[in-house]
Amino acid sequence: MSEDTRNPAEQPDASASVSPEASAPAPEDIAAQFAAEKERLEAEIASLKDKFLRAFAEADNVRRRAEREVADAKVYGITGFARDVLTVADDFERALAAIDADARAKAEGTLKTLLDGIDLTSRALTQTLTKHGVAKIEPEGAKFDPNLHQAMFEVPNTEIPSGTVVQVVQPGYTIGGRVLRPALVGVSKGGPKAAPVETPAAQD
Repeated sequence: MSEDTRNPAEQPDASASVSPEASAPAPEDIAAQFAAEKERLEAEIASLKDKFLRAFAEADNVRRRAEREVADAKVYGITGFARDVLTVADDFERALAAIDADARAKAEGTLKTLLDGIDLTSRALTQTLTKHGVAKIEPEGAKFDPNLHQAMFEVPNTEIPSGTVVQVVQPGYTIGGRVLRPALVGVSKGGPKAAPVETPAAQD
């Protein structure tokens, strides 16, 4: 019997000659692949975590900024209106100051009613301004502060510390802690040097 006509069962199996160990990847190769994949996934997770934290921080900043803007709008939204109303308050105060105490005490009838009405209206206006965060600056006797006061003139006086507010020409006002209008004042000159004004620490 020739080799060509040999029973197929007797033919040598080429595939049987390949060892299973030779076709399967080595354990160290599998471990290296797992390690590389693990490293890739960890890097991807870290990147996603970083993006999430950045997005969260930005959203928090936007929220805080919006809250601050809303709060500022509530406090300072009437700034222009309040500044205009101050001229009315000044007119009331000047009208009352124009009448000395004796003349007012002697006022009767219509004049007394008019003066009382001006006084009540002035007080009501001041209360309304206070209700909306507008506070009066009355610095007489205080150390001159350029952040709150505007010096109109100097008054020579050796007995009073130099730089002391000795006269208020026009009261100032603040709104929510910010200067709405500085007080117009007269400042002493020639006396001993006054203690420096303490500047409030800046707030974040």
